[in-house]
Parts: sequence; structure tokens; C-alpha cells
Amino acid sequence: MATPSIERDLQRLEVALKQLEAEYNMFFSGRLPKPPWETRAQVEALVKQYDRAYISNYGDRFRFQTLQSRFATFIDLWDRGMRAREDGRSGPFAQKRSPKGPEKRGPEDRILHVAAFRDPVREIDKLTELYESLVEARREVGEEAVPFHKFAALVKI
Repeated sequence: MATPSIERDLQRLEVALKQLEAEYNMFFSGRLPKPPWETRAQVEALVKQYDRAYISNYGDRFRFQTLQSRFATFIDLWDRGMRAREDGRSGPFAQKRSPKGPEKRGPEDRILHVAAFRDPVREIDKLTELYESLVEARREVGEEAVPFHKFAALVKI
């Protein structure tokens, strides 16, 4: 059975690791002005303490080793991110940008017609009206009209 103090400390380590992860995420997104060195030092101290200690319970030892491995993986990721930031490169936390930049709605991106159907086959007049607005919009931009049977099959889906 797990010793209550080991169980409590492993729980504390897990919570501290989640807190450290959240603080690093905030730092790399620009919401924190400096890296969370204090929290990292606290987590490192806990990891070192239990790395040196003998944990007799296999379940607790496995849990600690999992947390230790997770911490080591995060440290590697965060250090690579810091090096990339210092070198002026985009690192593992770089925000993906769209090639065009922010999209603006222009006259070609407008709603032309809105229709609601329960059953397109029974409401053929609504379907025809929607089709006519599609054909007109395609003509305005210089594209060919879609055959009605293909359009109707698409709407039925």
C-alpha cells in the first residue's frame, strides 16, 4: 500500500507540473513577461528529491517515473523554444500564419440567397429559386452554370 506522504507528494508533483506547463504556455504565447523559473525550480527540487529516494511500492515508482519522464520531455521542448526565441527563429511554439493574412469579406464573399427545406423534392419551387440565384451568381463571376440535376442531387444529400 502506498504511504500517504508519498501519495500526497506525487499528487503535489503532478499538480506542480501541470502548473508549470500552463505557465510556460502563457510565456510562449506572450501572456507572461518572463519564463517561470521559480515554478520550474520547485518542480526540479521535487523530482530530484524522489529520484534519490527509494520508493518501495511499484505503482508509486511507476507513477513517479512517468511524471519524471514527462518533466524531462517538457524541459527539452521548453529549452528548444527558448533557444529558438533567443536566436530569432521560429521554434516549436511559433504561431501558424495564413499565407494571405487575415481574410476580409469582399463583394465576392456575400450571402446571395437563404433557403430552408424539409423535403427538396416536394418544395421544387424553393429549389428552383435557389438554383436560379446560384446560376446568376456564377454568371456574374464568369463561371458556367451547374446542371440543375446535379444541383438537386447535392441539395438532396
